[in-house]
Amino acid sequence: MSYNIKALETGDKYEFDCGDSDLNEFFHKDALPHKRDLIGVTYFMYEEGKDTAAAFFTVMNDVVKTAKLRNDEVVAQKLYKFYPAVKIGRFGVDKKYQRQRIGVKVMNSIKYLFTYENKTGCRFLTLDAYNKLEVLAFYQKCGFTFFTNDADRRTRAMKYDLKFYSDELNVRLQATGGSTYSNR
Repeated sequence: MSYNIKALETGDKYEFDCGDSDLNEFFHKDALPHKRDLIGVTYFMYEEGKDTAAAFFTVMNDVVKTAKLRNDEVVAQKLYKFYPAVKIGRFGVDKKYQRQRIGVKVMNSIKYLFTYENKTGCRFLTLDAYNKLEVLAFYQKCGFTFFTNDADRRTRAMKYDLKFYSDELNVRLQATGGSTYSNR
């Protein structure tokens, strides 16, 4: 199966039901107003020729305080009190596509886009995950870690260091004779 990702636009009519009424409503009613108001942009993954969005995600600008990071994540603490980040504000996978690694594909696509196709610097991906064991396990499997021990809250703040992704991909590219990110 071949999947494409595109920005949600006025006139797009794709089915979507992930089983969470809040996320469903956001995709169908709130995503375009968020885009018009310059709050966030929603993208969706779909199979060519199908009228169902397999998954969607909304991204928006964010920052991470360097004081909240581990020492090995901070390069120039004296220069920057904050690092640039992109928040994954919403994310869902349609019920028909769940348990088929679509969510992992989407997360890897987001990592790639904000490492290699981004027009500005972006060090971290951030998100507020529903505090449910299955949801947290998914994000941890995708490499996200917790900011703090906020286990008693409805959502958990998580981050992913894109420098790790960039370094890992560069090692794989070098091993296969490809050019690395710094050579592009």
